[in-house]
Amino acid sequence: MNKTKGHFIGLVPLIIFLVLYMGVGLFSGSFDNMPLMVGILIATAVALSLNKPSERLSLNENIEIFCHGAGESTLVLMVLIFILAGAFYGVASGMHAVDSVVNLGLSILPSNMILPGLFLIGCLLSFSMGTSMGTVTALMPIAINIASKTGINVAFVSGIVVGGAMFGDNLSFISDTTIAATRTQEVQMKDKFKTNIIMVLPAVIVNLVLLLVQNPSISQSAANHSYSLVNLIPYVLVIVLSLVGMNVLPVMTIGVISGIIIGVIHGDFTLLKSLTVIHDGMKSMQDMALIALFVGGLVGLMHHLGGIDYLLDKLTSKAHSKKGAELSIAALVSFLDIATTNNTVSIITAGPIAKDIADEYGVSRKRVASILDVFSSAFNGLLPYAGQLLVAAGLAKVSPTDIMVYNWYSMLMIVSGLVFILIGDRKEKN
Repeated sequence: MNKTKGHFIGLVPLIIFLVLYMGVGLFSGSFDNMPLMVGILIATAVALSLNKPSERLSLNENIEIFCHGAGESTLVLMVLIFILAGAFYGVASGMHAVDSVVNLGLSILPSNMILPGLFLIGCLLSFSMGTSMGTVTALMPIAINIASKTGINVAFVSGIVVGGAMFGDNLSFISDTTIAATRTQEVQMKDKFKTNIIMVLPAVIVNLVLLLVQNPSISQSAANHSYSLVNLIPYVLVIVLSLVGMNVLPVMTIGVISGIIIGVIHGDFTLLKSLTVIHDGMKSMQDMALIALFVGGLVGLMHHLGGIDYLLDKLTSKAHSKKGAELSIAALVSFLDIATTNNTVSIITAGPIAKDIADEYGVSRKRVASILDVFSSAFNGLLPYAGQLLVAAGLAKVSPTDIMVYNWYSMLMIVSGLVFILIGDRKEKN
């Protein structure tokens, strides 16, 4: 099969972005000092100034290529989904659905199951919310309280919380990583979920067993954890409708509307105030939506400059099988996540490349979407400079690296993902 070798010059914008982002973060001591949007904007400016050795395009022509890449239909749809997911999260928080999920888990948690129970609550909450950061913020005060009452290392319980948070970040139907993985590979969420859950289930089981043998106990009172089953209706609707295969846009819309109705009936906000709640939720996803468009435009320029073909050629030069192709995809998204500390951005960036690799070697798109999500989420939960560990460490008043070594689930995700790739699935087809 003839393949285009591409040009290294097409990778220069990506290299500049990674060097800037990693360099500023490491030298300044905080990766917040180089916002992703600014880094991508600089890389885009560089890409607009470059040309392939064999041609010379004007700035206007390069801008046209950028706009075409940013306006790709999959990306525009992804932006709409991001905005609706933000609206859903805003409404769910405003109507106290998040509190109900946490308190429901705590009320049914046996005292001798506190550690595996804490992990399961994190899984349930993150799957319902679709955000690892929100899960860490909601559960860390509970984890710190457990540590103080039992004498368990606070870094240990913090690692459990972060692990549970990454479970939902990887699998939730409203998680931005799931949205990015499914849209870039053009597969349905339910299909990706079925493949993905098989991929990580061994990691969940092993993690639960490891936590169970620790077996500390603490007295819990169900009376201290009030919840409303009615408040869970929006989450149930989103999960059930997604599983039956309904399009994600109406699913998100139904979730938002149901949350507004319940919130108004319970007096959490008025119908007029709900508009502000929706808007605040949308604003929380605003940066991610813009980043998705900029990355799409940047990838379009890199593709035109030959960078994508060059990267594909190098990644697949030793990938002579489906397994080799899948390992290449896992390595690519992991590298990007380590560099950017953002699993969604790493998926958006790696997605088009991964799709080309999948088509080249006949890899199922469902497997590709799962691999992208699993490896990016796993590494994001293990980076001491990523948001999840930084927030947990700040609340627990310990070092992020102390927590990192106790996030067993993320480590097990990587192991389980590699086993999943090496075993393969000969029955699965595109």
